[in-house]
Amino acid sequence: MVNNKQAFALSLAQKAGKVVSGDFAVKSALKSGTVKLLVVACDTSLNSKKELYYLAEQADVPVVELLTRWELGSAMGKGQRAAAAIIDSNFASMLQGK
Repeated sequence: MVNNKQAFALSLAQKAGKVVSGDFAVKSALKSGTVKLLVVACDTSLNSKKELYYLAEQADVPVVELLTRWELGSAMGKGQRAAAAIIDSNFASMLQGK
Protein backbone atom coordinates (compact mmCIF):
# COMPACT_ATOMS: atom_id res chain seq x y z
CA MET A 1 0.00 0.00 0.00
CA VAL A 2 1.36 3.37 -1.02
CA ASN A 3 1.97 5.89 1.75
CA ASN A 4 0.37 8.96 0.18
CA LYS A 5 2.39 11.46 2.23
CA GLN A 6 5.70 9.91 1.16
CA ALA A 7 4.62 9.55 -2.47
CA PHE A 8 3.43 13.17 -2.48
CA ALA A 9 6.75 14.41 -1.04
CA LEU A 10 8.68 12.43 -3.67
CA SER A 11 6.45 13.83 -6.40
CA LEU A 12 7.02 17.40 -5.22
CA ALA A 13 10.77 16.86 -4.94
CA GLN A 14 10.88 15.43 -8.47
CA LYS A 15 8.94 18.41 -9.86
CA ALA A 16 11.29 20.78 -8.05
CA GLY A 17 14.33 19.01 -9.51
CA LYS A 18 15.57 17.88 -6.11
CA VAL A 19 15.68 14.14 -6.79
CA VAL A 20 18.34 12.09 -8.54
CA SER A 21 17.23 8.65 -9.66
CA GLY A 22 18.69 5.85 -11.71
CA ASP A 23 21.48 3.54 -10.61
CA PHE A 24 24.48 5.43 -12.00
CA ALA A 25 23.13 8.89 -11.13
CA VAL A 26 22.36 7.95 -7.51
CA LYS A 27 25.80 6.42 -6.98
CA SER A 28 27.50 9.44 -8.56
CA ALA A 29 25.49 11.83 -6.39
CA LEU A 30 26.43 9.88 -3.26
CA LYS A 31 30.11 10.04 -4.19
CA SER A 32 29.90 13.77 -4.94
CA GLY A 33 28.48 14.61 -1.51
CA THR A 34 25.30 16.38 -2.65
CA VAL A 35 22.80 13.89 -1.22
CA LYS A 36 20.83 14.77 1.93
CA LEU A 37 18.79 11.54 2.09
CA LEU A 38 18.87 8.23 0.27
CA VAL A 39 15.52 6.56 -0.32
CA VAL A 40 15.76 2.83 -1.02
CA ALA A 41 12.79 0.77 -2.18
CA CYS A 42 11.79 -1.99 0.24
CA ASP A 43 11.91 -4.67 -2.43
CA THR A 44 15.36 -3.81 -3.79
CA SER A 45 17.67 -6.82 -4.03
CA LEU A 46 19.90 -7.54 -1.05
CA ASN A 47 23.13 -7.01 -3.02
CA SER A 48 21.95 -3.65 -4.32
CA LYS A 49 20.88 -2.60 -0.83
CA LYS A 50 24.28 -3.53 0.58
CA GLU A 51 26.07 -1.41 -2.01
CA LEU A 52 23.73 1.56 -1.56
CA TYR A 53 23.96 1.42 2.23
CA TYR A 54 27.76 1.21 2.01
CA LEU A 55 27.96 4.28 -0.26
CA ALA A 56 25.54 6.18 1.97
CA GLU A 57 27.59 5.32 5.05
CA GLN A 58 30.76 6.52 3.34
CA ALA A 59 29.03 9.81 2.46
CA ASP A 60 27.42 10.12 5.94
CA VAL A 61 23.94 10.18 4.39
CA PRO A 62 20.87 8.85 6.21
CA VAL A 63 18.90 6.08 4.49
CA VAL A 64 15.19 5.30 4.63
CA GLU A 65 13.40 2.36 3.07
CA LEU A 66 10.08 3.41 1.59
CA LEU A 67 7.61 2.01 -0.86
CA THR A 68 8.28 -0.65 -3.47
CA ARG A 69 10.37 -0.13 -6.61
CA TRP A 70 7.20 0.35 -8.63
CA GLU A 71 5.69 2.80 -6.12
CA LEU A 72 8.94 4.75 -5.84
CA GLY A 73 9.19 5.17 -9.61
CA SER A 74 5.50 5.97 -10.00
CA ALA A 75 5.69 8.70 -7.37
CA MET A 76 8.37 10.39 -9.49
CA GLY A 77 6.61 9.80 -12.80
CA LYS A 78 9.20 7.25 -13.91
CA GLY A 79 9.61 3.50 -14.26
CA GLN A 80 10.66 1.23 -11.41
CA ARG A 81 13.45 2.63 -9.26
CA ALA A 82 15.54 0.87 -6.63
CA ALA A 83 16.65 4.14 -5.05
CA ALA A 84 16.33 7.89 -5.20
CA ALA A 85 18.74 10.49 -3.84
CA ILE A 86 17.15 13.58 -2.32
CA ILE A 87 19.42 16.61 -2.71
CA ASP A 88 17.38 19.12 -0.71
CA SER A 89 17.30 19.17 3.09
CA ASN A 90 13.65 20.32 3.28
CA PHE A 91 12.41 17.42 1.16
CA ALA A 92 14.70 15.09 3.12
CA SER A 93 13.03 16.24 6.34
CA MET A 94 9.56 15.70 4.84
CA LEU A 95 10.42 12.12 3.91
CA GLN A 96 11.94 11.40 7.31
CA GLY A 97 8.81 12.70 9.05
CA LYS A 98 10.56 15.57 10.80
